[in-house]
Amino acid sequence: MKKSFYITTPIYYVNDLPHLGHAYTSFAADSICKYKLLSNYDTYFITGTDEHGQKVENSAKEKKIDTQKFTDQVSARFKNLFQKLKLSNNDFIRTTQKRHKNKVQFIWHKLLNNNEIYLGNYEGWYSVRDECFINESDITINKDNKKIGPSQDILKKVKEPSYFFKLSKWQKPLLNFYKKNKDFVKPLSRYNEVKSFVERGLDDLSISRTSFKWGINVPDNNEHVIYVWLDALFNYISILENGLEKKYWPADVHIVGKDILRFHAVYWPAFLLAAGYELPKTIYAHGWWTIDGKKMSKSLGNVIDPNYLVDTYGIDQVRYFLLKEIPFGEDGNFSEKLLINRINSDLANNYGNLIQRVLSMIQKYNNGFIPKPEKFTDEDISLMSLPEQIYKINNDKMNNYQLNVILENIWQIIRLANSYVDNSEPWNLFKNKNINKLNNALYVLTNTIYKIAILSQPFLPESSKKIFQLLNQKEEIFFNDIKNNIQEGLKLSKPIPIFPRIEKDEK
Repeated sequence: MKKSFYITTPIYYVNDLPHLGHAYTSFAADSICKYKLLSNYDTYFITGTDEHGQKVENSAKEKKIDTQKFTDQVSARFKNLFQKLKLSNNDFIRTTQKRHKNKVQFIWHKLLNNNEIYLGNYEGWYSVRDECFINESDITINKDNKKIGPSQDILKKVKEPSYFFKLSKWQKPLLNFYKKNKDFVKPLSRYNEVKSFVERGLDDLSISRTSFKWGINVPDNNEHVIYVWLDALFNYISILENGLEKKYWPADVHIVGKDILRFHAVYWPAFLLAAGYELPKTIYAHGWWTIDGKKMSKSLGNVIDPNYLVDTYGIDQVRYFLLKEIPFGEDGNFSEKLLINRINSDLANNYGNLIQRVLSMIQKYNNGFIPKPEKFTDEDISLMSLPEQIYKINNDKMNNYQLNVILENIWQIIRLANSYVDNSEPWNLFKNKNINKLNNALYVLTNTIYKIAILSQPFLPESSKKIFQLLNQKEEIFFNDIKNNIQEGLKLSKPIPIFPRIEKDEK
């Protein structure tokens, strides 16, 4: 029986259009899922949209449109983007769906019955942008003498009746859990950040609102709507219908941005413990992308549309850049110049050129057939065995989701394969009629390309399919098959450019 692997993105907030950060998170989760699938796991991958809260209600009012219609339009843009990115998600959740509302109200009843909720009054400073109350210690004053939160949102003073979740009682259980489960939050810097936050003390959490209406009603009290984060976080379970919860929960990893780590690593496990659920195994918080050194923001006009990037440069090219350019978990800088340089150097010059010249030589020197090798040299054996060695190393790296390191390891093989071409000089072997050595070289290189394509499938899925087609192989090949070679005598297709160079003005 296959081992299961359940992975999620956060559900994306629908107050605005999809941007580069959404594509980054989604590509990362999709690549991890594909890696596990090719490692023979029974995978389940979900994404979706978070559609409740004051911010969404305000955005709809600004556009003078019905709130449900507004959420329908923006959610559809996310769904369309993910189809364009060719994500392999099994399901797409919307928090306005009945299945989700029913689950959240069921959870509310559980928390109430477990004596985890009480009714009181709340007064404090509220960030509409972050949909949360801000602690006094996190508030600063701007030049206009207004109170602002960590995300630079001008805060509102709110005083209203509220239901509270007894978060304070979970401080010690959470700290004990973190101590016993040091892989719960990754990377390590984020784990330390979460632990430090909880050690400073937890206050009970306001979990309902009366100042707006766009949300899930509190059962038996329609004056209140359920706090958007209590509502939204349970999407990871509400989506698991018809026996899927028993099969896949707890989640193996939630991939989130660092800005929502506190909600996932503090509030979420407390909610789950209070409701009697097992906790997810890992929360992985990645960093942010800046644009030409500046943080993405609508006011600066530097928000990058992933649709434009994919249409201009290609799905795999954008995916590769985002996952290779920075260590997963750290911040990174995006510019089209960097993207173009990475495409041309790594994909076109290194990988693409290797495929093009090796398969062209197969056509030219052996009529398109993989030749029969003779006795392998030590260099032949070293190159042919390297992909299997790298696969074992990469499995360890995947345990910590070191996506850029995995890609760098694959590129070690590509660089060595290009050096092998330069050293063996097949063109001279053909010219000098040294057919045995020529056949060896072409056989070794063809199988090395085949194995590179196997390893790179999670990160270059569309390109890998094209390479397998050129090699007359099926479109998806499990990692276990990396120990097998393509046999001699197989007729190969004429090569086509897999990664064309980008010839345009660099921005």
